[in-house]
Amino acid sequence: MLVTSTGPQTIQKAEGERLTLGCRYTPSPSDTGELDIEWSVVSPDTTQKDHMLLSFTSGTTYIHGDSALGKGFRFAAPDPSMGDASMSISPLSPAHSATYQCKVKKSPGVDTRKVSLVVMAKPSVPQCWVEGGELIGGAVSLHCQSAGGSTPLLYSWRRESTGPLPAAATQDVVSGELRIRNHSQSSAGFYLCEVNNAVGAAHCRINLKANKPPNRAAVIVGSIVGSLLLIFILLVFIGLILWKLSSRRGFEKEFSNDIRKPHIVQNQVSEFSSGESLSIVQVCCLKH
Repeated sequence: MLVTSTGPQTIQKAEGERLTLGCRYTPSPSDTGELDIEWSVVSPDTTQKDHMLLSFTSGTTYIHGDSALGKGFRFAAPDPSMGDASMSISPLSPAHSATYQCKVKKSPGVDTRKVSLVVMAKPSVPQCWVEGGELIGGAVSLHCQSAGGSTPLLYSWRRESTGPLPAAATQDVVSGELRIRNHSQSSAGFYLCEVNNAVGAAHCRINLKANKPPNRAAVIVGSIVGSLLLIFILLVFIGLILWKLSSRRGFEKEFSNDIRKPHIVQNQVSEFSSGESLSIVQVCCLKH
């Protein structure tokens, strides 16, 4: 018995795809026993038994183990006894990451083949954004970040046009940052960021602008005018407060004087009445 399928010992596939693990075989003339085919998951612990998935014996196919997991496994060929014991898995999920073994036995011959499978998630569509004022002569950073996908994720930036990246640009393939020193008008334009891993890729697009820096003289003059205007407003506010306080004091003083005047008049009247009475008394006395 000889398993003739070849290929990589480790396979990386994207989640949701379909995969066929090859296991073609050729029996020798001396193999006269009953054909027995087994597909199993090899246990990482050598002290534990392997987990059988599929088997074919006496012309009948058997599915073993968990029924939910078993729905994803089946023999690729309608009749595995015809020299093709390959197994298909669909749809792939991260739970399918394991080492699989195909065992073909027809006494006295027996042969096996092992294949390791790694199921990975494709990168999600990344987000692109700009940090910095996009001012000519300054530094600006383009960022690219994917929220999903199996690691490692690698990022690469390029211009949408055929031109190369600016000479003053440096990029980090791990963080997804493209930093441009001494930004200029020639650096402006559309940029593409691509994120990829072993099973897929995605990209985003951003427009980098080149803005002229503000006039420093105008900024200084504006700052001075703004400061003077603020001082003027404060002085007016303080003047209003002082004016209100002064008006209140004058009103209180005038009101106090108005209160005192009736008392003075009343006293004068009282004095006048007393004097008049005294004069009348004196006149009466003189007559007598």
